[in-house]
Amino acid sequence: MAGFDDVGVFFSDNFGADNNNDIENDHDLNRASIKKKFKMFIREFHINNLFIYREMLRRNYNSRRYWIDIELRHLSDYDDNLCDNLKKVPAELLPLFEEAAKEVADEITRPRPDDDLDMHDIQIMLMNDAHPLHLRHLKSEYVSKLIKTVGIVIAASSIRTKASHIAVQCRSCRNVISNIKVKPGLEGYAMPRKCNSVTQPGQPACPLDPYFVMPDKCQCIDFQILKLQEAPEFVPHGEMPKHIQLYCDRNLVDRAMPGNKITLVGIYCIKRTVAMKMKGREKSNVGTRQPYVRVLGTRIDTDGVGRSSAQTLTTAEEEEFVRFSHTPDVYDIIANSIAPSIYGAQDVKKAVACLLFGGSRKRLPDGLFRRGDVNVLLVGDPGTAKSQLLKFAEKVSPTGVYTSGKGSSAAGLTASVIRDPSSKNFVIEGGAMVLADGGVVCIDEFDKMREDDRVAIHEAMEQQTISIAKAGITTTLNSRCSILAAANSIYGRWDDLKGDDNLDFMPTILSRFDMIFIIKDEHDEKRDTTLAKHVMKIHMNTLTTEDNGGDMSIQKLKKYIAYCRSKCGPRLSETAGEKLRNQYVVMRNGTSIYEREVGKKTAIPITVRQLEALVRISESLAKMRLAPFANETDVDEALRLFHVSTLSSAGSGNLAGIEGFTTREDQEEISRVEKQIRRRFVVGSQVSEHAIVQDFIRQNYSERTIYKVLHAMVRRGDVQYRMQRKVLIRVR
Repeated sequence: MAGFDDVGVFFSDNFGADNNNDIENDHDLNRASIKKKFKMFIREFHINNLFIYREMLRRNYNSRRYWIDIELRHLSDYDDNLCDNLKKVPAELLPLFEEAAKEVADEITRPRPDDDLDMHDIQIMLMNDAHPLHLRHLKSEYVSKLIKTVGIVIAASSIRTKASHIAVQCRSCRNVISNIKVKPGLEGYAMPRKCNSVTQPGQPACPLDPYFVMPDKCQCIDFQILKLQEAPEFVPHGEMPKHIQLYCDRNLVDRAMPGNKITLVGIYCIKRTVAMKMKGREKSNVGTRQPYVRVLGTRIDTDGVGRSSAQTLTTAEEEEFVRFSHTPDVYDIIANSIAPSIYGAQDVKKAVACLLFGGSRKRLPDGLFRRGDVNVLLVGDPGTAKSQLLKFAEKVSPTGVYTSGKGSSAAGLTASVIRDPSSKNFVIEGGAMVLADGGVVCIDEFDKMREDDRVAIHEAMEQQTISIAKAGITTTLNSRCSILAAANSIYGRWDDLKGDDNLDFMPTILSRFDMIFIIKDEHDEKRDTTLAKHVMKIHMNTLTTEDNGGDMSIQKLKKYIAYCRSKCGPRLSETAGEKLRNQYVVMRNGTSIYEREVGKKTAIPITVRQLEALVRISESLAKMRLAPFANETDVDEALRLFHVSTLSSAGSGNLAGIEGFTTREDQEEISRVEKQIRRRFVVGSQVSEHAIVQDFIRQNYSERTIYKVLHAMVRRGDVQYRMQRKVLIRVR
């Protein structure tokens, strides 16, 4: 049966040869007629008097691209029975299809140059517009059938070589058997146990297992093994995603990388499982087979914008979304639809809406990229619905991955290099940020991550790539995703007296967030009463549409986000760019339009990194309206969001120490304190933390500055705590 392993049983039947020949002749006639139909399809199929496959075959062959893409719906329109037979027994009919393509290519490419007289084999790549089958629905009934499925590639092996035709020779009589065809896929060839040559009188018989492979007379092809994981949107809640092995050969190798979302057509095959070792001996599992898919065609979502989700929209839905984008209050409707069961936090919801839509990714003339995804950090007291916002963002994002910082490592977030148990070779397996390419990664308990793990995502957050250089593998993976992180302060609840000591983050990672919100659980009797009524209505299941505030359903919002991300890439208009440029210069001087309104001035400047964040936020606001350009209104709203989030926190001293958010006077004071500590505190000595703090306070240094310097030295490994953080010992 096609799709099963060839057990390699060789026999001879000296009786009933005439009947067997009749059956084989009938089978050959049927194969010849099918092959003729395939040839006629390639020659004669046309759309609007354009013979698409004949011209494609000629163009590809002359360009030394020895393959042809076939749409199954075209084959069904030409001959429905032929298409059905190809879907039922693809392993038998696909070689006939490729032989037919090779013969047609021989006819239409004549005359050829003298150095290209030998015809190359043509690979048939199939694509189907039918509804894909989910991985968890692949059962034994689909074995040897043509299937279509979708998923994310999480691991890829190196390109290896497999023999398509081999030649064997007998060690005893030197008899050669050449051009033995090896079945495609992960099936091998079982060597004959006995030599089939006729021995001469007086010549000894050949021993058992006499044959060996002649490598110089073998024909080989390239192949690659991929590991496909179920797409996140198809995984039921609380269940593990399914995986399956993919076999790609010839021109299909090296097309998909870990993190790519692919749609594939292939043959659902099975292979022999790995033998079990029992008491030092290997014993095969008789009758047990492991499934895999032999890939015949792929389509890859290479732009990372959730295009596959947008392709499922109907014409009526697209027209509805276009009409909705022209609604005057589309921004407020979307913001109210973000986690409508959570009371208040309107600015945070608007920031999450900007994150879900994102800005525009730009490729510069020098080949560099500028990211368009918006990163948001939520820091504050427990019980302020930060985790619920993350869960909602994961649910409505076209590709969303939720993870907890405590249970996430650097390899789990970025990528890892593992050893393939079957081939013993090293392969790359993508992590959460690779799998969420084109979507959102939600990292809860961001403060519980180890510092080394947080440093690992620096490149992924700003450059949106993950570089791997391990075990002889040097490559770069895409991680074009937004980061939505939630964290608590060091002291559990936010302490206004501690200022920036509430955050245990390095400035390098804080500066990579476009907006940083500090959410406090403030005591207000009126607000607490309203919040309590809202929570009671939720638990009593009496929440109405007016109370809820959600104007769009989750499914509609998810489709609209995917549609906007795939169809729109706005840019700043000239007037908006001019206004943003002027405001950047004003804020660098320490005064913005919002600070003039409240009558205060701060000397905290912003950097180019924050200017690019304002550009991304403005573009995301324009993308919500499907507008080609961001106008001055979008820039005003971006400035307001940036002011109520990052600038507001920095102005209150909560983010002092972040790149671009520390004044020159503070930096000089920090430098003086650190030099004096190093001068007094030699390597190997121990000193009381309280003694150091009191000594510098007597010199009129602020307590906040002293603790900031000590914590920085501890993070760098220059100083370590001993005896429950009361005694400091200098290490280096």
